[in-house]
Amino acid sequence: MAGMLDLAALDGTVRILDPGTGVGSLTVSLIHRLRTERPDLSLHVTAVEVDPQLVPHLAQTLAACEAYGRVKTEVITEDFLTSEEPRMRGPFDLVIANPPYGKLARNSDQRKHTALRTIDTPNRYSAFWAESVAALAPGGQIVIIVPRSWANGAYFTAFREWLLSQVGLDNLLVFESRDSVFADSGVLQENVVVSMTKGPQSPTVTMHAALKHGAEVEHRTVPFDVVVRPEDRYKFVRFTDGEVVVPPASSYTLADLGITASTGKVVDFRNRDLLTPTPQPDTVPMIYQAHIRPTGVDHRLSARGKPSWFRIGISAADKLTVPAGTYVLIKRFSSKEEKHRVVAGVWESEAPTAFDNKTNYLHSDGRGLDPALARGLVLWLNSTILDDVFRTFSGHTQVNATDLRILPFPDIDTLVRLAHLAPDTIPGQDDLDRLVDKVLSEADAT
Repeated sequence: MAGMLDLAALDGTVRILDPGTGVGSLTVSLIHRLRTERPDLSLHVTAVEVDPQLVPHLAQTLAACEAYGRVKTEVITEDFLTSEEPRMRGPFDLVIANPPYGKLARNSDQRKHTALRTIDTPNRYSAFWAESVAALAPGGQIVIIVPRSWANGAYFTAFREWLLSQVGLDNLLVFESRDSVFADSGVLQENVVVSMTKGPQSPTVTMHAALKHGAEVEHRTVPFDVVVRPEDRYKFVRFTDGEVVVPPASSYTLADLGITASTGKVVDFRNRDLLTPTPQPDTVPMIYQAHIRPTGVDHRLSARGKPSWFRIGISAADKLTVPAGTYVLIKRFSSKEEKHRVVAGVWESEAPTAFDNKTNYLHSDGRGLDPALARGLVLWLNSTILDDVFRTFSGHTQVNATDLRILPFPDIDTLVRLAHLAPDTIPGQDDLDRLVDKVLSEADAT
């Protein structure tokens, strides 16, 4: 992280911020680099840490830093998000940060203060990020390690728009293993390092990729328009070198096809009175993501002890079901062990069905799809090319409905032709990918 910052233009006294400093590991790395490569500079470090158990260790670290010479440090023990302490608000030339993670309740003081100063954002790490960017001087730089969830989905759209209006992206590094960095913290998504400069975006971004911490890092400079596509209204940040190319025949979105992606309507812990473990005359199937397989959606599979039947017959319950028909179901959460991030299957029923809110489903204006189209969609969603495209903008366990809405799809005729090539079973992955290549090539030729 310290190595990603550009030291060439610094002069005089460099003002450094490390919010959520911990014991000072990032600060010490940055100071070591600065004293080694730019001994002409004076350094002033502002370290923010609220954990009283860490502050004594941090003080020892900073004392050792001051021993370098021409280094002054100060520790602030107030909350970085709520305090009005002016020393935390800059301006700073460099920020280096490993912020805390965790959701911020909408009515929390931390979220309210951050919204007033910068942007309303739902997580501690993005709030720390926003406050740090706001504290930068023009031309100042920040490098930060965060979960990758900010880069896609509707949840962080406002934050992405605000961030990209404030800074230019310089470097993006992704750790491609979801369980190798911060494995003890329960962060079930890829972690990324981002460095930025306060000011306009340059034409290019340098992409870095490593399998895990300490592994060899690959580097490539790519156009910014590859990372954030001009036509993308959600401003997804894609960790891609541009080599994953969407075939021309799959240039449609679900909206272009007249298909809608939605999230299941039933929140099981809120609707316990409507759920039962055994079928009754007034029940319909309750589908969880555990029922979803590429080979189909099998209601007979165990849902890990969850009641798999849903009571209907009253207005409140009936509003939570979908009509009889054919639907494409997609898991909202994938496990680390699954080879594909997107796992989809076809559900067909002659009765209404209830879908858990940890599933996504594709439908046509609230009703089922043509069975052949549904099968073609499932084959496409489970293909390797689709998985490759998905990974360019998503590095965590969740597949959001917003993600599905921006994915590329072939047209309806091509999807139906794909379904007719595998009418009875879902082929193995290699055979499936060959079928997809075949129909896309034929579509491109016409």
